[in-house]
Amino acid sequence: MAKKKKILLLSDDLRMSSGIATVSKELVLGTIDKYHWVQLGAAVNHPEKGKEIDLGEDMRKITGVEDASLKIIPWTGYGDANILRELIMRHQPDAILHFTDPRYWRWLYEMEAELRQNIPILFYHIWDDLPDPHYNRNYYESCDWLGCISRQTYGIVSRVGNIDSETIQPLEDWQVSYVPHGINSETYKPTIVPEDFRKQVTDDKEYKFILFWMNRNIKRKQPSDVIWAFKKFVDKLPEEDRDKVCLIMHTAPKDPNGTDLFEVADRIAPGADIKFSTERVNQEQLNYIYNIVDCTINIAGNEGFGLTTAESIMAGTPAIINVTGGLQDQCGFKWNVAPSNMNEQWEYITADDYKDIGSLHNWRKWEDKVTHGEWVKPVWPRVQTMVGSIPTPYIIDDKVDVEEVADAIKYWYDKDPEDRREAGLKGREEFIGEMGLSNTNMCKTMSDGIETTLKNWKPKKKSNVYKLR
Repeated sequence: MAKKKKILLLSDDLRMSSGIATVSKELVLGTIDKYHWVQLGAAVNHPEKGKEIDLGEDMRKITGVEDASLKIIPWTGYGDANILRELIMRHQPDAILHFTDPRYWRWLYEMEAELRQNIPILFYHIWDDLPDPHYNRNYYESCDWLGCISRQTYGIVSRVGNIDSETIQPLEDWQVSYVPHGINSETYKPTIVPEDFRKQVTDDKEYKFILFWMNRNIKRKQPSDVIWAFKKFVDKLPEEDRDKVCLIMHTAPKDPNGTDLFEVADRIAPGADIKFSTERVNQEQLNYIYNIVDCTINIAGNEGFGLTTAESIMAGTPAIINVTGGLQDQCGFKWNVAPSNMNEQWEYITADDYKDIGSLHNWRKWEDKVTHGEWVKPVWPRVQTMVGSIPTPYIIDDKVDVEEVADAIKYWYDKDPEDRREAGLKGREEFIGEMGLSNTNMCKTMSDGIETTLKNWKPKKKSNVYKLR
C-alpha cells in the first residue's frame, strides 16, 4: 500500500466557527482516510499561539480511520515565512494547501519561488468578481493548482490564467479545477426541533412567518437593506397580520466595520418585530434554527459563496438570494441548450459555461433567459457600482432594489407552509445530487485536484531566462 501523503493546510483554525474554518474542518474530516494533515491555524488573537495540538486520537474516534492524523499549530494573525519554513522542516509535508483570502497571506506568495523548488502550492480560491481581476494574476501564477469554490470563480481564473505572453505561460487545464463548495448533509438536515429551543428562539411567541439573516455586520453584507426591505414587506401586510411576522438577525448589532443595527431598526423599521441573536450557537443549534424559520436571506453586494443560505437549503428551508458571485451556484440556474428546437431542453449552467458567461448578474441580459430552482427566489441586482482598494483596485458591487427584496419576502410569506417546505426539500435533493454541493463531493473533487497535482508537479526552476524586448 502506498504511503499516505501529508498536506500542510494554511487557513483559519478549523476548531473555530468562521466559514473558512468550517469548510477546512469538512475538508480534513472528509479526506483524512487519504492524507495526514498538519494545519497552521490562524486567528486574530489566538490564545494557544505556538503550541502543537495533536488531534489524531479525536479524529480516529470521529472518523473510524485507524491511522487518522491531524496536528494544529495555532497562530495569531496569518503567520510568516519563518514559521512556515519551520513547519516544513519539522513535518516534511508533500504539499501546501492554502484556503482563505490570499491578500492576508502575501508573504506566502512572495516566497513561492523558494517553496516551489521543493513542494507544490495548492490554493482553494474563495472568490473573485468581475471585471476580470488581472491584479490577482500574480497569485494564480504562484500556485501549482487552483481549486475554485464557485462556477464564476472558475470562469474568471480560467480566463485570466490563460493569457499568454512572452514572459508568462498560460495555466494548463489540469491546474484549474471547479471544487464545489460542500455543505454537510448530515449536519444540516430536516429535523424535529425541541420545543424548549423553539420557544427560546421565538420568545415563546407564535409567528406566521420568520425571516432569518446570519452574517457579519459589515457594509458588503447589506444588513441595513435587509431591515429596510423587511419593513417594506411588513407595510404590505394587513395591519392585523403585522405582528405575526419577524426578522431574526444573528450577528453583532454593533460592529466597527458595519453599523449600529439597533439604531437602524428603531428609526428605519419602527413597529417591525426584529430580533437580534448574539449568543454563540453550535452546528446542531444552528440546524434547529434553520428548521424553525421559514426563509433565509442573503443580499450581499458580492459574495464568494454565502454559507448561511446554502446550509439553510440543505436543511430544507428556502432562501432569497442576490444574483452575485458564488451565490449564483445556489440558485440552480438552467438555460435552454436547444433554443432553436421546438422541444426546449433546460440544463444546469456549468463551470465551463462561466468561461463565456462571466456572470449572470446582468439582469438585462439574463433575467428572462434562465430558470432557477424552486427552492430560491433570486433578486437580480438593479444597480452596479465599482468599488475598490489598494489590494483590490476594482470590483463590482451588485446592489439590489429593496422594493424587490420586500416582494421576494412576500413571495415566500404567501406560500402555503407545506409548499415552502417542499421547495426547500427539493433544494436539498438537488444540492446532494446533480448540483454537487455536498461535503462528500467537495472532498472528492479536492482529493482529485491534490492527486493530479502530485502526479503532474515538477519543481520550479531556480531561475528563468526571458527574451528581452
